[in-house]
Amino acid sequence: MNSSPADSSASSLPPPRLLDDVRSPADVKGLSATQLTQLAAEIRDEIIQVTSRNGGHVGPNLGVVELTLALHRVFDSPTDSFVFDVAHQGYVHKLVTGRGGDFFRKLRQSGGASGFLMRHESPHDAFGAGHAGTALSAALGMASARDLRGTDEHVVAICGDAAFTCGVTLEALNNVVASTKRLIVVLNDNEWSIAKNVGAISKYLNRLSTNRTYNKIHHDLERFFTSLPGGNDMHRVYMKWKRETKDFFVESSLFEKFGLRYLGPIDGHNLEELIKNLEFARQCDVPILLHVLTKKGQGLEAAMLHPEKFHGLGAFDPQTGESIKPAVGTPPNYQDVFGQALARFAKADARIVGITGAMPSGTGLTYLANECPRQFFDVGIAEEHAVIFAAGLATKGIKPVVAVYSTFLQRGYDQIVHDVALQNLPVVFCLDRAGLSPNDGPTHHGIFDLAYLRCIPNATLMQPKDEDELVDMLHTGLALNAPAFIRYPRGAGRGVKIKDKPALLPVGHAEVLREGSNIMIWALGTCVADAFELAERLARDEGLSVGVVNARFVKPLDRTLLLSHAACIPMLVTMEDHVVSGGFGSAVLEVLQEADCSTTVERIGWPDRFVDHGSSVQALRAQHGLSPDAIYRRVLDRWRNRHAAPIEAGA
Repeated sequence: MNSSPADSSASSLPPPRLLDDVRSPADVKGLSATQLTQLAAEIRDEIIQVTSRNGGHVGPNLGVVELTLALHRVFDSPTDSFVFDVAHQGYVHKLVTGRGGDFFRKLRQSGGASGFLMRHESPHDAFGAGHAGTALSAALGMASARDLRGTDEHVVAICGDAAFTCGVTLEALNNVVASTKRLIVVLNDNEWSIAKNVGAISKYLNRLSTNRTYNKIHHDLERFFTSLPGGNDMHRVYMKWKRETKDFFVESSLFEKFGLRYLGPIDGHNLEELIKNLEFARQCDVPILLHVLTKKGQGLEAAMLHPEKFHGLGAFDPQTGESIKPAVGTPPNYQDVFGQALARFAKADARIVGITGAMPSGTGLTYLANECPRQFFDVGIAEEHAVIFAAGLATKGIKPVVAVYSTFLQRGYDQIVHDVALQNLPVVFCLDRAGLSPNDGPTHHGIFDLAYLRCIPNATLMQPKDEDELVDMLHTGLALNAPAFIRYPRGAGRGVKIKDKPALLPVGHAEVLREGSNIMIWALGTCVADAFELAERLARDEGLSVGVVNARFVKPLDRTLLLSHAACIPMLVTMEDHVVSGGFGSAVLEVLQEADCSTTVERIGWPDRFVDHGSSVQALRAQHGLSPDAIYRRVLDRWRNRHAAPIEAGA
């Protein structure tokens, strides 16, 4: 019998997706093995489609699809706690914990899911994170709290292999057996952090992952001991003896030396094998580590071929993997301007070296790595080490430049104070992503650096108004015989031509760009352009004479110029892409207070709260009262409150 047109139309519709019916981890538990495989494919497709529009951490999430499904199949979130290291591999977890649909499709956008795990977003997010290396310490704290309370839930730490280059992870590893009797650690080994992993830990994990004989010997011995009367006790005695006799009988893994039972390597894309091993770990009464091998970018050929690029990127073509190119004529990014300038300077001076913490492409240091490889150092995700390493280089006449995101430098704060500034060593720190990283959210916004650096003696702090001045500041910082910090934003510059020969800037001297007699705007960095627009509008609409100063230096601040303005100009405005608490505006107020000057000051900057993720910097500024219109009203209201009667321009 022939099908009717209606029947033909219905049969051409795509089958319903399993993913659309997954609203909680309970829905995953009810699926067959075949359905789990289908769900994994649907999740990969969803991640590719959403990130191709919104950008995001593509490779890390595609690599943990089966692992995450297996975790939710075996354990009971949120009763059992999953602690994801960094949490940029949390998209799959979000999709199976009720955050799919439109909420996930607005990933990293205003009103959508965060790109990281956030405790306030879901009870399934046991611990928030945006920086590497935190999972094991947090999970150990949770397990110890469970033990103190006398409950029996499971705590699972999911750690990337790169996290084991973080000192804090090794500190936690050292404390596991002293703190709890029961903890599950999943080592997600894909051989990459952002760039290819470096160092001895990476080489060691590679040896473990390729030595199948190692695990067979251990499993055979385990079966032998547990088959004996009192076998579990016999096996514990064997494990203790093996550690204490320094591997006389069979070699221990590094993790067993720390007291954790080691299980692996395990195929991280084989659901049956993952579930079987996680079920075993669930029954263990000792801390256990499962070594899981995954492929970063699994399911998207372009991501597997280019794992560094697809660690995190903007919009791309889901068919080809090609990034959506910026509009023709878009100026180069600040990170590229910096990277090219450093490579040029390093070619001319062999004492100049660049240091990154696993982020050569993100910071622009790939230019140096390609052109002067002997002058390039990638120390892995180890910011504390990077800072002290740079200090050691500086004691021997080398000129180290540490390129790091502003938010990540927070991790090396003690080392900046104790090892660099206290000894007044000439290390240049270049702080990329100063200001907002809008799609990434509060863990990645670089809006605290001025406050945490300004109080440190011997430090010079500066920020350029454009990319040409960035090169001048790098040149100036390298010439200083003291610690120097240069902050600059994410994204494209202003299209300013870079001079053939950089200028040495007079340290602590601001630059007057526009004279004014009613209001003088002291602006920092990218806010200089905003200050010009504000000055033009106030002049045009209100007839006010408004000047603009490019502050350039936050420390030392140009006290002479500032006090001269305060003496003859009725009102000052400060503008910064930083929190107002302790930032550039606070530095201005301190100078005025010390001089017993009561000049009116309006400070423009981010409020004293954590700024969420959003679609764009402009959207977040509007949300926090920092749109051009809102700033205009604030400044004008402050002026009018100070001067009840209008004042003629130039008065």
